Amino acid sequence: MKEQPTGNGPQQQPGGERILLVDDDQIILDSLSGFLELEGYDVAVARNLAQASDELEAGRFNLVITDVNMPAGSGFELLEHVRRNHPEVAVVMITGYGTIETAVEAIKQGAYDYLTKPIIDDDVRLSVRRALDQQRLAAENRQLRATLSDRYSFANIIGQDYRMAKVFELVEAVAAGNTNVLVTGESGTGKSLVARAIHTHSPRGDGPFVEVACGALPETLLESELFGHVRGSFTGAVADKEGKFSAADGGTIFLDEIATASPQLQVKLLRVLQERRFEPVGSNRTLGVDARVILATNRDLWAEVQAGRFREDLYYRVNVVAIELPPLRERLGDIPLLAEHFLEKFQQSGPRRIRGFTAEALSMMRRYSWPGNVRELENCVERAVVLCREEWIGPEDLPPAVVSGAESDDDVASFTFDGSTTLQQALEEPEKRIILAALRANNGSRQATATHLGINRTTLYKKMRKYGINA
Repeated sequence: MKEQPTGNGPQQQPGGERILLVDDDQIILDSLSGFLELEGYDVAVARNLAQASDELEAGRFNLVITDVNMPAGSGFELLEHVRRNHPEVAVVMITGYGTIETAVEAIKQGAYDYLTKPIIDDDVRLSVRRALDQQRLAAENRQLRATLSDRYSFANIIGQDYRMAKVFELVEAVAAGNTNVLVTGESGTGKSLVARAIHTHSPRGDGPFVEVACGALPETLLESELFGHVRGSFTGAVADKEGKFSAADGGTIFLDEIATASPQLQVKLLRVLQERRFEPVGSNRTLGVDARVILATNRDLWAEVQAGRFREDLYYRVNVVAIELPPLRERLGDIPLLAEHFLEKFQQSGPRRIRGFTAEALSMMRRYSWPGNVRELENCVERAVVLCREEWIGPEDLPPAVVSGAESDDDVASFTFDGSTTLQQALEEPEKRIILAALRANNGSRQATATHLGINRTTLYKKMRKYGINA
């Protein structure tokens, strides 16, 4: 059984959670309910299965603590009733006749924990707190799943960050037209997903979607791949071949890594973007094509123009509408949503049901920098699903790079003091990073950011001006 950690900070204090205590022994009911109420919990009691069922129907509970052996319906029957009718409620079982077999059976049937009489206060306190932590975490995972099916998902693009909301708006706005679109962003941010979303939601959605990874093909073959060739046009051309532009007729062609195109290919691309006409390699016959063109790059195209590696006229032709995808490290609030999305994806065909991620695992994933962006997160979750042997994915299921990267983020010992920096100066950069991270996590809301940082909004504004933060 995997414990549900709540992070490295202080344990969360009881916040009025409701507990249903079920036992046929009135002395146990009185003593245990009194103890739990002193701990800050709202406690209701029942003496048998029927009363417990009525209480569960009448009100909302976070936790049920039930005796195993009762004359009018056992604790196992109540456990089955809770799992079937109130799956959001955690269950802890107690008995005076504890055996290893009974404990294992209780856990297998869905109980969170199993305690034996005489009950020790510290054991009850720890078990209740951990069970409620699990119940809270399960509720958060259910909320994530509901969120994914609501407004934060657009054609498999997931995000609640305000910049992702702008991406959704742009995709929806440009989909209906026929304008060239340039998608920019680091590798792994989901540029091909955006291209597919534009195609799917366009009038061309029923037509072909043809994707070409320009950087994956040698320069000598890329022109033939895009425009086709005729037999005998070069060594190895034993037959006529249709190019990707012709294959995309009536649909969309997506040219990824467009910055790698050679100067000669750029000339042909400029013509086909202007006139929708081209000649196959080795042919004098001009072909027309009706295909929407979406391009993507992980480079700064304007810098490529200034360096003389990319044609300026082609740059203006492809950069009609630009959609920039932010890196994952700048949208930390989206990590739980994305992780839940990938968890659902990878465990559909698996033999076991994983309920979600522990708080510590999610905390580590938020602190990691994700150089591979969303693609790296997807691979991370796939690996975790394969390795996880419990109901919850924990830190031990994450890749070593994620764990060590999250730990190094907290490593104060890595700072070297050289005597040239005052304490105030040394704290400015961490403070700036914390404010930026808080703004991202709160989708740019300054009021929410100030509240979470424990400062007033005026103080936040002053610090943002001091550090040149425009959010």
